Amino acid sequence: MTATIATPRIGRLSAALPFWLSLLLIPIVWVSAIWGGWALLLVPVCTWYLFGIIDIFAGLNEANPDTATPDDQLWWYRIITIIWAPLQVGTVFGVLYYATQTNHLDGWELVALFFGVGIVTGTVGINYAHELMHQRPKVERWMADILLAMVLYSHFRSEHLLVHHRYVGTPRDPVTARYNEGFHRFFPRVLVGCYVSAFRVEKAKLARKDRPWHDSRNPFWRYWALQLAFLTLAAIIGGWLGVALFVWQAFIAAWHLELVNYIEHYGLTREHLGNGKYEHVKPHHSWNSAQKVSNWLLINLQRHSDHHYKPDRRFPLLPTYAADDAPQLPYGYSVMGIVAMMPPVWRRMMNPQVKKWRRQHHPHITDWSAYKAATHPWPR
Repeated sequence: MTATIATPRIGRLSAALPFWLSLLLIPIVWVSAIWGGWALLLVPVCTWYLFGIIDIFAGLNEANPDTATPDDQLWWYRIITIIWAPLQVGTVFGVLYYATQTNHLDGWELVALFFGVGIVTGTVGINYAHELMHQRPKVERWMADILLAMVLYSHFRSEHLLVHHRYVGTPRDPVTARYNEGFHRFFPRVLVGCYVSAFRVEKAKLARKDRPWHDSRNPFWRYWALQLAFLTLAAIIGGWLGVALFVWQAFIAAWHLELVNYIEHYGLTREHLGNGKYEHVKPHHSWNSAQKVSNWLLINLQRHSDHHYKPDRRFPLLPTYAADDAPQLPYGYSVMGIVAMMPPVWRRMMNPQVKKWRRQHHPHITDWSAYKAATHPWPR
């Protein structure tokens, strides 16, 4: 069950303003580009450390909105996700032009600058794309496609909507992190697996209509066209250096996306019912976090259980769940992401949590190694 419902005046601008914190990252990127040097640390320090530190003092937000709130009262929340795409296009290519044409940054400074750009396009851009791709209005889904194409990860839309939501917690979902699987092993596996599963599911979808994979209705044509357009623009602005820097920020963005995927479902598995079938997705199949400030930055992504229950529910309406119903992370995603980059530390922190989860939700399974070998053929 969800926590006690509160009824804040969710439609007011003042209630939505904390979620607009991401806009502050745009001037920070420009300060980094103009000043160079130590200023290049501003983006990673703000996103990785500052939000985590503030979370400690700000505490948790366990209040829930009225999930029946109509869309016309959510304008101030929706607009931030819609305007982010043009803002990101202007920022990425504006900074690319400035960095490649002024020549005031040396090679390592350029690498560091676009590392920071990748943090923004991954932490905010892909996260907003994730929100937008689940919505019905075409303009929002197009904004999602633009944001994903900017990080050369357009296939995430197909994989997430058609594979992840259906098969999370089973061997058929490449982005469910296996128990004891370190992030450095997870990341290269999922880079390939995500793309392959996305292409296969679209190919199978067309085959059911007796159409070949290269049919014009395959969204991969749109994905490839948008990505080619952005790569071409990068080449026009900065030549081969511009392309290299654009690809670099895309890689960093994908790394941040998959770091979040790794955290969200680590070690959680749906019970096998026989004949290749698994139990329905439930709140306890996602890790959650009620840290207030990191949820502002990530537009409630950490309220992940309810997202899997109702994927098209807009982010301000996502409720949090009580700890007895959905597993809770020790810290927000910003801190957990840092921990995940150190697999031994991650395992010491999270493996006991997974074992506790198993005892609570699957007490009848006493030998997990044998059970997983028979029903979840994953690395153990």
